[in-house]
Amino acid sequence: MSSEPQGRFAAYRSSLTKISARTGAPLPSLVLSFGILHELTAVVPLVGFFYGARALGVGERVISMITDDDKLGTQSDDGSVASKGSGQMSWARQKMKTWVEEGDRWAIRIGRRYGVFGYEKREPGVKDNVEEMAHVSGHLAGDVANAVLAYGMTKALLPLRIGASIYLSPMFSRRVIEPIRKTIIQPFRRSS
Repeated sequence: MSSEPQGRFAAYRSSLTKISARTGAPLPSLVLSFGILHELTAVVPLVGFFYGARALGVGERVISMITDDDKLGTQSDDGSVASKGSGQMSWARQKMKTWVEEGDRWAIRIGRRYGVFGYEKREPGVKDNVEEMAHVSGHLAGDVANAVLAYGMTKALLPLRIGASIYLSPMFSRRVIEPIRKTIIQPFRRSS
């Protein structure tokens, strides 16, 4: 009989156990560290990109450039520009349009919940029709456009955010999570 763990996540569990042993950080602490760092690497760039786009005034221009199908075209040898149809849209442009749509819905939900991005705070218990609000012409302007741009740029950084979170998890676990855990558990230990 094999002593290898069985199950759907057995390979991940054994890899994480090896990482835990190599770094000297307990496995639960590593997982918690990754989760905290992953969220921090989302919130910090989101806020930074929002205020950067607001300060530079680029949110509306970038969003309109992504959403307008006629703005981007192909340049031929004679210098004329032929507009691309939406069927010939590149993968990157399609992905950016998807992020703009997701970011728009996110901005509406957050804006109406907290009364930010130029939206009025909704009354408690009132449900918003986000899909209907997203299709209103001209609402992607000002802080809404900056928020949508920040959302999309943060989504684009996902591979880097995950890599940084994985890389920094052992150090964060040893220097932050474990000292906090030990401080909390200390009063509950029996004195001998």
